[in-house]
Amino acid sequence: MKRRSVIAGLGSIGLCGARGPIERSGNANLRLGLAAYSLREHFTWMKGKPKKGREPAIDMFGFLNVCAKWQVPGAELTSYFFPPNADQAYFRKIRHHAHTSGVTVSGTAIGNNFSKGRGEHLGQEIATAKRWIDRAVWMGAPHVRFFAGTSKDFAQEHDRLKIAIEALQECTDYAGKRGIFVGVENHGNLTSKQVLEIVNGVESKWFGVNLDTGNFHSKDPYADLEKCAPYAVNIQLKTMMKDDKGKVFPADLERITDIFKKARYQGFVVLEYEENQALQNIPRVLTKLQDLM
Repeated sequence: MKRRSVIAGLGSIGLCGARGPIERSGNANLRLGLAAYSLREHFTWMKGKPKKGREPAIDMFGFLNVCAKWQVPGAELTSYFFPPNADQAYFRKIRHHAHTSGVTVSGTAIGNNFSKGRGEHLGQEIATAKRWIDRAVWMGAPHVRFFAGTSKDFAQEHDRLKIAIEALQECTDYAGKRGIFVGVENHGNLTSKQVLEIVNGVESKWFGVNLDTGNFHSKDPYADLEKCAPYAVNIQLKTMMKDDKGKVFPADLERITDIFKKARYQGFVVLEYEENQALQNIPRVLTKLQDLM
């Protein structure tokens, strides 16, 4: 029987097919990165539209310069902040600038939604995702951060999660042929159980979890992180967390990095700073994270 059939059979009797954690050799190796989203207020582009960036205003080349100045090893180049006319030559310039600045492009990210069900919208979302996979190749980004959708949308129809898994499978097949990882983020109030169901539903060594430390809004988000860390292909770290009652509280960064170490995670831990006064506060957080790693 094909593995997909085995998983489907287990699901029909209320069990979950276990893909197993990512096989890693050696001990944990946490590498620090910074997401462009952390400086979102300073960018001069946002989702294809020009905007007045807060001073000092930057484009993606400017963001790479900031990473070099702060000596951040990795940079996630979030798709929202590229100009709409960026072509292959533009992305190759980004790749060249990153390399000569001593910054590794850790990945890129798109704001897709696969939870609306079948139809024209889904086809457009898949097509856009594939375009960004190609752009990831051009700029030397080994990973693309994907959303599956939202728990609210998935609750509308029973088959929507299955449809989202099929869309992620199609995109991952496309990405894998190009040597690009797809990481599905625990975005949209997904539970750890739903995230692992998605991981077990997509059959590819190029697929895993883009684990966002601030996105599990549950009674014990640290326990959710522990469940998903062994499947992580990229990590987004936030300085704040939220419980199931909506209470926001500071993240225990030492506890979080210990979770990654115990899972023997090897890869980038990308700071996605969402609080105020980013330029003033980010260097302090980066220093603390570097010490913990």
